[in-house]
Amino acid sequence: MALALQLARRGLRTTDPNPRVGCVIADGERLVGQGWHEFAGGQHAEIAALNDASEPVRGLTAYVTLEPCAHHGRTPPCTRALIEAGIGRVVVAVEDPHHQVDGNGLRQLRDAGLTVETGLLAEHAERLNAGFLKRARTGRPWLRVKSAASLDGRTGLANGASKWITGDDARRDVQSWRARSSAILTGIGTVLADDPALDARVAGPVHQPLRVVVDSRWRIPARSRVLRDPEQAWVIGGERNAATDALEAAGIRCSSLPGPDGRVDPGRLLDALGEAELNEVQVEAGSRLCGALLQASLVDEVLLYLAPVLLGDGGPGPFAFGPLESMQARTHLTCVDTAHVGRDLRLRLVPTPSPNDGR
Repeated sequence: MALALQLARRGLRTTDPNPRVGCVIADGERLVGQGWHEFAGGQHAEIAALNDASEPVRGLTAYVTLEPCAHHGRTPPCTRALIEAGIGRVVVAVEDPHHQVDGNGLRQLRDAGLTVETGLLAEHAERLNAGFLKRARTGRPWLRVKSAASLDGRTGLANGASKWITGDDARRDVQSWRARSSAILTGIGTVLADDPALDARVAGPVHQPLRVVVDSRWRIPARSRVLRDPEQAWVIGGERNAATDALEAAGIRCSSLPGPDGRVDPGRLLDALGEAELNEVQVEAGSRLCGALLQASLVDEVLLYLAPVLLGDGGPGPFAFGPLESMQARTHLTCVDTAHVGRDLRLRLVPTPSPNDGR
């Protein structure tokens, strides 16, 4: 199963909106076939492993990182292929909660007389497909906020200057996280200030992320770099106006999702991203949008790059909200991973309940 997970990671940047899946067929300790899902519409991992098999697989064991599909989608069901090939045992890391699968794959295999086991290295398989699994379970994508800050918690100077806080290694690392993302989400403030492209600049094949801009008043200039490829751009705003019509006339996808205050409603935003089959969404935005998402309990993960520099008073921080009136109102995060990236420190954190339940 560890090998199957390694194989699945080869599709980390290419399978969207499908999950990353690997499969190994073995006779005891002996490897017979292996494969992984490379891109949506391509053969699934189980089919690739069957095609790779060096000998008949009747009675052998297939190790699969995600429950085999049991329905006709872009490709025929993998359960049928495993059954017809004569596989005797299937070991699955994690069940697929997608409504078209959701246990049906396991039932079909068991009904055909195959031995089925689940849960092997499940935690690793969950992490690999956190976005796909969350979307299947809740209808919303995995939301990751990326930020870079100085040791005194600033993301820029008081005059707005922010390039560059971190070093070259950290900025290259960010590109790898972009490459695995279904979309990059930013706010109109970042577009107006920096005019970012928000593409994934990495070597090798990559499914380029969609560029999503939250722009409540539809202020985005038509010449913005994020709009250069209309098929890869999506502007989400408040109430429609003449600027909305102009953007749509230029071929830009636009959605109006206002909340009671006229700004984009964060919950409706996440629902729309899920409906668009986006699995992992990386937020690279200013402190106001990041703070709103965090306060709405919509953030699943924070990717924070800390640079060994001090920027002094007056600059913004990663999240703008508050001021808080008590320490009990603090937002708690748990650090699940740390790594040195060049001169900088990368922290991966997840929001967690208060350790004392607010008391």
